[in-house]
Amino acid sequence: MPTATENTQLISFGDWTLRVRPTQSPNPRLLVLLHGWTGDENSMWIFTRGLSPHYWKIAPRAPHTANPSGFSWRRFDSNTFGFPTREALLPAADGLIHLIDEYAAAAKVDASQFDLLGFSQGAAMTNLIGILYPTRVRKMAALAGFVPDGLQDFISQKPLAGKNIFVAHGTQDTIVPLNRARASMALLEELGAQITYCEDEVGHKLSAKCLRTLETYLQD
Repeated sequence: MPTATENTQLISFGDWTLRVRPTQSPNPRLLVLLHGWTGDENSMWIFTRGLSPHYWKIAPRAPHTANPSGFSWRRFDSNTFGFPTREALLPAADGLIHLIDEYAAAAKVDASQFDLLGFSQGAAMTNLIGILYPTRVRKMAALAGFVPDGLQDFISQKPLAGKNIFVAHGTQDTIVPLNRARASMALLEELGAQITYCEDEVGHKLSAKCLRTLETYLQD
């Protein structure tokens, strides 16, 4: 059986480590895959097998080491606890925008608008980038994630107006509880978004049913 990372390339680009899957499709869309806490550049490819071959996919490794292993989108120290906030994730979010612009220019891929797919802490990053850079993000999918605290002051601006966001969550998730996910969806709606939501009786993962819904969401 082929591995999830088959036909991908592991590269170093500036200070980043990326796994990429280019496409020969003309005028491809860029899809950025954001792994969760303790994940890495290999973690997200399991979600991409049924996605359009028109996508040029990149999966960056988060810049900070996690405890006990893997990588994180926020810096870890002895005072790190709880869900990461806007402030904690902001340096990585800004760094990702610079990475996307520089990589796309080097690869000659249009990144004026791109799609985001994130899991757990990577879903929090997806939500943060979509709120801070709404003109750059075309579609955004948040799997088993949440909206970081510290974004309520954007409500009056309605940065997500006109956007449809995909959210999937498990009713048995003990890492990001369902009530946190539902509160996050309510905030996304206050920020102007429409939600395509898939809920299933699983833990901190994506069910087969929600994977099919995700593939449909990302079709066009």
